[in-house]
Parts: sequence; C-alpha cells; structure tokens
Amino acid sequence: MSHIAFRPTLVLRQSMTGTEKGKACIQCLEVCGKNLYIGGKDSVIQHCVLLDPGKPGLAVQEVKSRSLGAKGLMSQMKGLPFLNHLLILCGGSISAYHMFSLELVPTLPKINNVSSFTVDDTAVLTQSISVELFTMSSKKGVISIYRVFMDKWERLREVSLPQEPLVMAVDGTCLCMAMNKKHVLYDHKSGVTLDLFPQESSKQMAIVKAVGNGEFLLNGPGSLGMFVTRYGTSNRPPVPWPEGVLAAVAHLPYLLTLQSDGLNVYSMLDQHLKQTISMHRTKGLLSTPDGVFVFTEREVYNLSPVPPEDQIEALLQDERVDEALKLLQGVKNQLPKDAYKSLQKLVACAAGFIKFNQGCFSEAKDLLIKGAVDPREIIRLYPGFAPLGGEFKAQLPAVFNAIDLHLLSQADHPTFQRFQEFLVEFLTAVRGTAQSHSWEQEADCALLRLHVEIGDEAALIQLLSSLNHCLLSASVPYLEQHERFFALGLLYQSHGEDEKAVQTWMNIADLHTDPSNPNVYGHIVTFLSQQKSRKLVWQFADWVLQRNQEVGIQIFTETADSQETVFEDDVKFLTKYPKALLLYLEHLVNGLKSREEKQHTLLATTYTAHALRALGRGDNWDVAESTTRRKLQQFLRESPFYDSAQVKEAVVGTALHLEEAILHGRSGEHEKALQVLVKEAKDHQAAEDYCKMVSTGRSREDSQWLFLTLLKVYLASPQLVIAAVDLLNRNATAFDLVDVLQTLPSSWSLQLVGRFLSDSVRWIIHNRRMGHLEKSVIQVEHLRLKATWIRATRGMIKVERSQICQRCGRLLTEPTFLRSLKGELIHIHCRRT
Repeated sequence: MSHIAFRPTLVLRQSMTGTEKGKACIQCLEVCGKNLYIGGKDSVIQHCVLLDPGKPGLAVQEVKSRSLGAKGLMSQMKGLPFLNHLLILCGGSISAYHMFSLELVPTLPKINNVSSFTVDDTAVLTQSISVELFTMSSKKGVISIYRVFMDKWERLREVSLPQEPLVMAVDGTCLCMAMNKKHVLYDHKSGVTLDLFPQESSKQMAIVKAVGNGEFLLNGPGSLGMFVTRYGTSNRPPVPWPEGVLAAVAHLPYLLTLQSDGLNVYSMLDQHLKQTISMHRTKGLLSTPDGVFVFTEREVYNLSPVPPEDQIEALLQDERVDEALKLLQGVKNQLPKDAYKSLQKLVACAAGFIKFNQGCFSEAKDLLIKGAVDPREIIRLYPGFAPLGGEFKAQLPAVFNAIDLHLLSQADHPTFQRFQEFLVEFLTAVRGTAQSHSWEQEADCALLRLHVEIGDEAALIQLLSSLNHCLLSASVPYLEQHERFFALGLLYQSHGEDEKAVQTWMNIADLHTDPSNPNVYGHIVTFLSQQKSRKLVWQFADWVLQRNQEVGIQIFTETADSQETVFEDDVKFLTKYPKALLLYLEHLVNGLKSREEKQHTLLATTYTAHALRALGRGDNWDVAESTTRRKLQQFLRESPFYDSAQVKEAVVGTALHLEEAILHGRSGEHEKALQVLVKEAKDHQAAEDYCKMVSTGRSREDSQWLFLTLLKVYLASPQLVIAAVDLLNRNATAFDLVDVLQTLPSSWSLQLVGRFLSDSVRWIIHNRRMGHLEKSVIQVEHLRLKATWIRATRGMIKVERSQICQRCGRLLTEPTFLRSLKGELIHIHCRRT
C-alpha cells in the first residue's frame, strides 16, 4: 500500500474543562472557502478563518461565536456563499443566518418539522441567484422542495413517498434516497421512480452522497461502495470497503471512508486501498474542493491532497508504473491542459524506462514513444554506441536499479539480444517521425549496427534500400569490417554514389565474398536497367554482357530512355555481342511493336546470319529449324515492314531455300519460289505446303493456277514424274480438270492418272448436285415467304380511328395501309422502307 494521497493536519483542538469531560463538543462542520463553521454543544456555532490553506501547519483564527438559543442538537450546516446565508438544522428546524455576522436573516422564517436537508450543489457551484433546498420532514415519507433566494424562500412542492427516506442526495432534478428496504432514484420534475438494490439497514449505515456529473455514491449490499448514475447504471466498478463504515465522501480520484478508529483512502481508478489514517473517536467527514475535513469530538483535521505530480513521482520511485499511469489519467480533468501534457510526457518517459529495465519491451516502446523521448537517451545505454556529434548529456534522471547493458552483454548474451531487438523495434517505430527529426543519423546508424550484430540481413537490406540518414564516414568502415559488401553497395546507392555502388557489387560477383545475396549479377542488371541516364550503363555494359548476354541485354531493353534516340548507338555497340543484339531487336519488334522498316530489316538479316552460322557449324537441322530458322521463317511470312530486297540479297545463294522461296512469294514471284523449293531445296512437301499457304484467302481460280504451276514444274523434269502423280492424287480437288488434261503429256496412260480422274469427276458431280440442291432450297424459301405474304394481305381489315401505324406511329388512313407479313397494320410507304 504505502501510498500517501492525503496529508492530515490538525486544524483545531478544543480544550476541555473538568465539567466538560465526557461530553461531545463538535456536532457538525461546514467549510466555505476560508471560513470554517463548527456546530458545538448547547447550540453554539463558532466561526473561524483558515490561515494559509493548503500548507502544512494549517491553523485557524476564531472570528465569532454565537449561541442559537435553541433546544436540541445542531445536526447539519450548509453555507450558500453567493447568498451569504448559512443554513443550520437545529432542534428539528432550519434557520438562515448571515455567514459573517451570524445574525438571523429576518426575511427567512424557520422551516419546522425537518429531520435532515440537502442542497443541490450544482446550483451552489454555478452561483445561481437561487438554490433548491430539499428537506425530509419528520412526518414519514414526505419531502418538501424549496427555492431559496437572498431575502426569501418559496415552497415549490411536496413529494410523498411510499417509505420514509433515511438519507438523501441531489443532483439536478434527480434524488437518490436510501429507504428502509431499498435504494431508489426519483426525478422530482417528471415523477419517474427507479428502484436500485436492497438496503441492509440492520447491518450497515445508510450512505448516499452526490459525487458530481449525475453520479451518486451508495453503501451497497455486501459492504461495497456502489457508484450509480442518475439513469440507474454504473460507470465504475464497486469499491470493497470494510463493515462499520460511518461515512464516505469522494474526492476525485479517491474515495474516503470513515470508521471509528480512522480513515481508509481507496482509489476510484483501481478500487484498491491506498492509505490508512489512524484517528480515534471520529465522527464525520466533509469534502471540499480543496481537501477533506475530518472531525472528532474535539478536533478538526484537514486532509490536504498531495499534488498529483508528487504522488505520481512517488509511485514511479517505487516502480509502480501501472498505478502511476492510472492516477495520471484520473487527474486529467483536474489539471490545466498544458500542465497535463507536460506531466504526461515526463511520466511516460519515466514509466517507459522502468518498463525497459523490467524487460517489458512492448509496454516500454509504447510509453517511450508517447513520451517523445529523445532516441539518444536509449541508444547511449548500449555498449559501443558512441554519439556521432560529440558528447551527449542525458536529460532524463537515471532510473533506480537500472540494468547495466555492458555487463549483460558479457554475462547473458541471449537476454542482451532481446534488449537489442527492443531497440530495433523502437527506432523503427520512431524513424521518420517528429520524435527523431533532429537525430536521424544517430537512429539510422544505430539501426545499421544492430541489424549487423543481430544478423538480420533482410532488415539491413530493407533499411539501406530505402531513404536513410546513415553517416558514410561511420557506416562504410563498419560494413567493410563485417564483410557486408552487398549492403555497402546499397548504402552507396541510397546516398547517390551509384558508380561506387556498382563497383562494389562487381567485386562481389567477381570474388564471391558476400553470401548475403547470391544473385548479385542480377541485381546489377536490374539496377542499371532502371537508370535514367545512360552514362552509367555504357560504363559497365561490357562487363555485364561478357558475363551473360541473355540476362545482360536487359540494361538496354528495360532502360527508361526512348529507344528512338539510342537505337543507332545501341546497335553499333551490340554488334560484338550477336546473341544480345538479336534479343535487343526482338524486344523492339515483338515487345515494343515497332514499325520501323530499318529495325525489321535488321532483325531479318540478323536472323539470317544466325541461321547461316548454325548451318555452317554443322548443327543439327531440327534444332536450327526449331529455333532461329523457325523464327526467321515466321518473321518473313508475317512482318510487312522489312525491305524484302535487302533480305533477299542475304538469303539468295545460301542453304536457306525455304526462306528464299518465302521472299520470292512476297514479291509475287510464285513460280520462282516453287522452282527453288523443288529444284534447289528438293522438298516436295514444302512446295505443296507453299501452294496451300498462298492459296489461303484467295479465289479458286488463283489456287488452281498455283497448283497447276507446281505441276508444270514437276513435268519439266522427267525425274519428277512420280512427284507429279502424287501431287495430282493428293490434291485432285485443287486442280481444274480441263487444264490438267491439256497440260499432261500425251504419253501418259489412263491408268497412271486414273485415281486423279476419278476423284476430279466425283468432285465435279458433287459440286453440281450441291448447286442444284441449294437452288431448290432457295426456291422453296421464296415460295414460303410469298404464301405468307398472300395470307397476310388477303383478308378483311377493320380499321378504327384510334389505330396507328406500328412503324411510324401516325394514324392509319384508307386506303394507304396494308398488313405486313408479321400481321402489323402499316402504311404503304413504311412497307417500302
């Protein structure tokens, strides 16, 4: 417990003579600002002035005393400062006295038959011109409501209750009452009653106190201090207090309970007992804005609250962080906004360091960020992390029992590594925020070292791949010492020293000295391909292409520069790298869909050179066909942009006969193309496929002419008779029978062309019959439509004035209409359209 929330100070001790011993002197108490009113025995009221309020050694000075001359005990007093009235309940009557002269106010007559009263404190605090007074009558179950003014009071109404209330508290229009058997809430404006919970009158003292903001404190069942709002709900957990509580008051954020042997102080924030103050024969409690007053039979004590700052500091010194944070939140509304923010920052920093030393890293990080702590305050705690900009002086006080990370790093490295991971998380969280705005270099240099020491290569690369403020003079030697050369290149890159970055990565690729990134070559290619300026590309292009032309060409194909501006220079440079040149041209033509004749022609001649080089080396025919030659043939067939004459010069006279045939065909020289395929390539199937390919999309006459031309090429050589016969037998439907008979030599026997003749005649007869069948189908369809039209126009048509044309929307007139095939009534001109 050992928490001091209030400091008790003796205010007044009444002396006792021999005849007064054993008699109770102080009956009730009231405090208004510096004015202290004590109601004593024999109806004597004593007015004192508090001296130096809020300081230790509080004293009073008696101003005046007066005997009321009434019989009975003085049980209640209530001051109304803005009216200068002091209401006193004595002998069952309420009287109004002047607060300073203690003279009876003549215009305010006594209110008799009163057992207790209460005043709406909200009106007192707002200093209204009047206040509502609620009295419980000595008659059972009656509450009277008065409005008290400066010179009069008005009786507003009486409220009859089914049971007699024991105690009562008021907040606005809501009355909270403890009756014999239950607690109730009653709205005296609307008349709505809400039952709460039973009242254990035989076991405990009835307590009902207004806490403020529409909230009440009640002595609930099972010795619980219950908080209830005016709507019957509870926004706070109950406070467990001991049996025998005589009185209770709330002085936010604490709750004080009075027993015969002293006081207990509970926190309304966590419902725990915080402080115990021993006193003997205590009688009553009184809460004021400045503190709490306690009185015994002859003594008055002031419980002055310890300033929140001092309470929080004491809790932090005891490392009771959670309690300190709860208390800070609890006193938020009691402090000025600027003072609270300043205190919150200091508390968060101190609490964060305590949690840090306790190893509660998640909470420590949140608190240190909330406290906007200087990152250097934490970095300095770690061994080997010297300040970059000279000597650093810590601004925050040292935490008691702070852990020594220097010793921990040597004695318990796993635990020390957890502290390192915390620093990484903290610096990562504050990086780029206002908290590290002035100390980016210290934070980033510390992160770099931590990633290396922990061995988190991914985090190190992520740090250096983005914008960072690592100091080169401190970071470069450290990375070289720990052989993090790939990260070193990233550091150079992030600081704009691209040439040093590429040179560093090249050394890794050549010497294999950094296993953190096995594909350093690929990273270099990607980096160079992303350069807006080609100066760096040209500087390292030879090294990149010498290692791998297929991958290295990306520095040209993926570059950000426009291809039109650099095409000539690229081609000139790539001539010494044939494979890379081919990939570059394919990227322009196929990838970028270029239509430049120069680029298409160069790609065709490059394909040709590769194909001839493969054939010259004696490469397998199928392999060459399936790669470069296949691409060349497809390109020659599909591309409409290359210069066929220039490509033909490169192809004619070589072993690329099929490619030569394609080029002849592109020029319309189909007979030459067939001559090449038949006589030079000696590929009869290719010649036949050529005829089929060229015939696609053309008229039947053109197709017949092309196949007849191939037949004539075969017939011109006696060695190709069998090829001619096979051509006729396989493609009988592609020839005109009459032209073939006129072309064939007279020496050929009927048996030799019998199959061709049979297939041709069958095809001719089939076509003729299909023609007759199509003609018949068309005639039938025509007759069907004609019959439908006749049926639609033959019958009588009744036309009414309301009918309209179903096409143009105008009214139908006689005889300018008819019925359509669909049965619609339409105008004649609409039918024509």
